[in-house]
Amino acid sequence: MKAIVATKDHKAAVVEKEFRALQPGEALLDMICCGVCHTDLHVKNADFGDKSGVVLGHEGIGVVKEVAPGVTSLKVGDRASVAWFFEGCGYCEYCTSGRETLCRSVKNAGYTADGGMAYQCIVTADYAVKVPEGLDSAAASSITCAGVTTYKALKESGVRPGEWMLLAGLGGLGNLALQYAKNVFGMKVIAMDINDGQLDFARECGADICVNPLKDDVAAIAMDKVGGCHGAVVTAVNKAAFDTSVNAVRAGGCVVAVGLPVETMDLSIPRLVLDGIRVVGSLVGTRQDLVEAFQFAAEGKVVPKCQMRPMEDINDIFEEMEAGKIRGRMVIDLAH
Repeated sequence: MKAIVATKDHKAAVVEKEFRALQPGEALLDMICCGVCHTDLHVKNADFGDKSGVVLGHEGIGVVKEVAPGVTSLKVGDRASVAWFFEGCGYCEYCTSGRETLCRSVKNAGYTADGGMAYQCIVTADYAVKVPEGLDSAAASSITCAGVTTYKALKESGVRPGEWMLLAGLGGLGNLALQYAKNVFGMKVIAMDINDGQLDFARECGADICVNPLKDDVAAIAMDKVGGCHGAVVTAVNKAAFDTSVNAVRAGGCVVAVGLPVETMDLSIPRLVLDGIRVVGSLVGTRQDLVEAFQFAAEGKVVPKCQMRPMEDINDIFEEMEAGKIRGRMVIDLAH
């Protein structure tokens, strides 16, 4: 079968790959599509170590073709996900306390397990979340990572309906974060991005205030107009966005880190202590978070902006991603 794998020279290549027989607890999916995430770029570039040969992709949607004996969570014909949280151990303190994505024995699709950018993918059946009827597969692919990641981050922030949220970065994750914030959680939103095109898109999606940190003093605007944000979710992949977000929240505010820049962020410890600022990391979402995120999208509250592309475009997509040219989400078409 054809698959997109990371290579030793930090590229992605379309190759022929054999897949093994199913083991107990597994299911085989005929893949429909798979979104391209910034984390795929990190894996391809070996930013987290050499992963050459692994099949990329953790925003996959496929149709169950076969299940191993004893599998009851999926049946042939179901649509199901290939998500970053590919499998946990099931019995550690994290898996048994609603924090399964922190499992120390976790497997991640497209990183420590072969992912969804292939004609077929083997998944652990109990960890492949079913896609609800009425939700388009390309849209579902974006929810599988970008959607559920931002949905979970907004929950982690503790910001309530009617309160102010700063969203730093309005790319593939940020535009979905904006829709969840406005249409699901009822938050007021300040959208921050260095790309005016992304901010135009944010206005279309209902952002209350849009700011460009290259032109605007974001912290001053937040303090002057709304008294400081109650929370911030940072999906941008640069240090400055994190530093700005800390300065833009009010006393008692919470900054949720989602993006993965390689730098370290600056924190004023006296401000953190004296103003009670919380800074937390949020790693994708649990299976239950994905069930919820899928359902809100099926109800039309969140509409991912997707563009289908052939497998052979993968390196072009990565170049466009690095150049900041992508609007919404690029999705690899695996069904045609």
